[in-house]
Amino acid sequence: MKSFSRTKSKIIQRNTLENENLNTKKISDINVLLNRVRTNQKKKFQKKILFTAAILLAVILVGFLIF
Repeated sequence: MKSFSRTKSKIIQRNTLENENLNTKKISDINVLLNRVRTNQKKKFQKKILFTAAILLAVILVGFLIF
């Protein structure tokens, strides 16, 4: 009987610890999230502009060398 009650108490203790971890809420500030989205959009736009400029430069150089 003692081993059964020890096992039962261990299971109950483990479950209460897991429930406490699940009950903690993560709080996010909406302004931080919006700023992160804006900076990500700016970075993507800059990458697109750089890629377009590199392709345009390559086309111009190839066209200049051929003609």
